[in-house]
Amino acid sequence: MSAHSTRHRPTGSAFALLAALAFGGSGVFARPLLDAGMDPLHVTWLRVAGAALILLPVALRHRDLVRRRPLLLLAYGVFPMAGVQALYFAAVARIPVGIALLLEFLGPVLVLLWVRVVRKDRVSPAAISGVVLAVAGLGLLLEVWAGMRLDAIGVGLALGAAAAQAAFFLLGDAVGEDADPLAVIAFGALVATVLLGILSRPWNLPWNLMASPHDLGGLTLPGWALALWLALVCTAIAYFAGVSAIKRLSPQVAGGVAYLEVVTAIVMAWILLGESLNATQLLGAVVIVTGAFIAQTAVPGTPEPPAPAEPADPDRPAALA
Repeated sequence: MSAHSTRHRPTGSAFALLAALAFGGSGVFARPLLDAGMDPLHVTWLRVAGAALILLPVALRHRDLVRRRPLLLLAYGVFPMAGVQALYFAAVARIPVGIALLLEFLGPVLVLLWVRVVRKDRVSPAAISGVVLAVAGLGLLLEVWAGMRLDAIGVGLALGAAAAQAAFFLLGDAVGEDADPLAVIAFGALVATVLLGILSRPWNLPWNLMASPHDLGGLTLPGWALALWLALVCTAIAYFAGVSAIKRLSPQVAGGVAYLEVVTAIVMAWILLGESLNATQLLGAVVIVTGAFIAQTAVPGTPEPPAPAEPADPDRPAALA
């Protein structure tokens, strides 16, 4: 069975929404740890290392996947799991957060270009329109014109994060029926843990913050509970839902729907952290949702099976059979 035989819009849209909810909460649940003084790379390492530990039984059960699909596992760990986050954090150190996030979310646009130019596949006008609308809405939501300053290295790092994000959608589509998506994520998390461990040096992590209480929307949670949510929900479940959505919607359509992640993050920040939106940002959120809706209509539902042929009547002339 080919990967494209599993295309199905209703379930794909449900998985895409789950992925947006799970990914979108990462910033909110990481904020208390960051406010307490933990380095962003340390938070990222906790996130992928926790996911790798949670999914270790899955990796052990599917250890033959290392022999069968080694390049897929390595690429998944390097680009979607380690690359996006490391490059994004490096970009934020040089350019405003809004600009960095907007450039990172050019990933779905790069997916469209790859599918059309490299694969020579036809791209649905609905997918193109949806992604363009979502990019425009993202610009409004982040108000990227405010406080803009250009740093060539920072822009390059953010575009690198966009390329890594595009790899998430394309590699997700490459996960065939012979590879369990959860196993691919498990091995990807292991690869990312090693790579980000080299960058973040977790032995210098302020481990005392894991036992300290932290405030989240009026709730008092220990650091380990925040880290567990980041690892289980914002990484393991989020990536699994994302790959499941890609297999059912196609990379370009899932890329358009992924812009809902930004809206989810803003809404959760409003509810839990008290961060409000102005009129322009609300308009941007509406435009993003509209673009995502248009993009997800670009994939047809499950085709109806052909009607069984009527048995031929042996007494009928061949020309009329």
